Amino acid sequence: MSLQMVTVGNSIALIQPGFSLMNFDGQVFFFGQKGWPKRSCPTGVFHFEVKHSHLKLKPAVFSKDSCYLPPLRYPATCTFSGNLESEKHQYIIHGGKTPNNELSDKLYVMSVVCKNNKKVTFRCTEKDLVGDVPEGRYGHSIDVVYSRGKSMGVLFGGRSYIPSAQRTTEKWNSVADCLPHVFLVDFEFGCSTSYILPELQDGLSFHVSIARNDTVYILGGHSLANNIRPANLYRIRVDLPLGSPAVECTVLPGGISVSSAILTQINNDEFVIVGGYQLENQKRMVCNIISFKDNKIDIHEMETPDWTPDIKHSKIWFGSNMGNGTVFLGIPGDNKQAVSEAFYFYTLKCAEDDVNEDQKTFTSSQTSTEDPGDSTPFEDSEEFCFSAEANSFDGDDEFDTYNEDDEEDESETGYWITCCSTCDVDINTWVPFYSTELNKPAMIYCSHGDGHWVHAQCMDLAERTLIQLSEGSNKYYCNEHVEIARALQTPKRVQSLKKPPLRSLHKKGSGKIITPAKKSFLRRLFD
Repeated sequence: MSLQMVTVGNSIALIQPGFSLMNFDGQVFFFGQKGWPKRSCPTGVFHFEVKHSHLKLKPAVFSKDSCYLPPLRYPATCTFSGNLESEKHQYIIHGGKTPNNELSDKLYVMSVVCKNNKKVTFRCTEKDLVGDVPEGRYGHSIDVVYSRGKSMGVLFGGRSYIPSAQRTTEKWNSVADCLPHVFLVDFEFGCSTSYILPELQDGLSFHVSIARNDTVYILGGHSLANNIRPANLYRIRVDLPLGSPAVECTVLPGGISVSSAILTQINNDEFVIVGGYQLENQKRMVCNIISFKDNKIDIHEMETPDWTPDIKHSKIWFGSNMGNGTVFLGIPGDNKQAVSEAFYFYTLKCAEDDVNEDQKTFTSSQTSTEDPGDSTPFEDSEEFCFSAEANSFDGDDEFDTYNEDDEEDESETGYWITCCSTCDVDINTWVPFYSTELNKPAMIYCSHGDGHWVHAQCMDLAERTLIQLSEGSNKYYCNEHVEIARALQTPKRVQSLKKPPLRSLHKKGSGKIITPAKKSFLRRLFD
């Protein structure tokens, strides 16, 4: 196993926990950038080229009849081969987080419509699902099984936001395990059916999944409800007769405790597990090899890579499978230095021989629980990974390399935005202010116009006031818009109509008021 450091150009800010890598006929593509796409690459998909230990990202092109594909982080993806020539190599993408922290429940199919030398044109279509539609989620897996000449997608696990009725300001981004249901998805007709299997008792996320023929193997994972990483190994077998499908689950011995691991295939019957976590505050530094022989699965430890001191001492790490037995890894940079990169990247080659391209085995694994601030410090950097076959890149560049310096400066979406002109919340220096805060600043929604989020600390809100606002249903307006809201809600002061007063006489120079009764008395006196 050989470890090599990789340098990245001006596009390094795009590569952050949550991305995915897709491989189309030997070319690797990057998907799931941090933030919304910009003008230089409105698709958010990049050609991922590593040459001479240097990484370049080049904008990819989509056909005019493609639907919009948002930059989803932590989605479930897998390869799928259709019957038509244009469907020979496709990627299925389901779920994931948008840059606005919304969870997608969409299913996308991404395929190649034109390939000229190294320039690839993609088509993306959205597939409508009917039946038991899986809720929006992330950290789950989707695989394709083949039985009796038919194919079916198998979706399992993941996390989703707590029910809307339970979401408050301080718990707005709280997540929970999805129910441990197995979904069979027909990619041709869009039919989805859920199955409840008694062997699957707890929800799992960021597990490893391997599909072989009519079987999906589920290994490890993290149960958020119990905060454990059970040493699970499940075998889910799907039979596709003419009638209704049959799904059965078997609990197998020999599992390992791991979450957020990266899986790469080194030959037709062997896979390598790299990275992940064995405890909440402990990275898993050992590697395992998974072997299949005579429909049996065997998992055992293998040679440990010669990790660098930076990798050994980092609290978090993330990465993805480049295919062909190669893994792309990232760790946070050293922020103690005056000038430091946000992340350092490496490639780990687990095999020297090429993987047979005719193989029919597809793999997937999840390597991140959440964005920084959304979970424990040791799980926040993992992201979803899946298998892909990568070949070396030769030849000159055919289109310009992405340069982030060409873009306009835009605020980062999420907790670390500049919420107002006086905002001083910085991801590198922020410390909890309220007792309800843990690893992200408390935010509150301003109802002005289309609405926007602001930091409670920047609004000088007392903790008691913040809790009252989160528990109630009253609208809140930030400091910059509260006067506008008051002007809109408070009617303009209108002078009341004066009623004509009773007739009175005022004696000149006396300064006294003569009432009508006195006036009548004076008339009688002088007459």
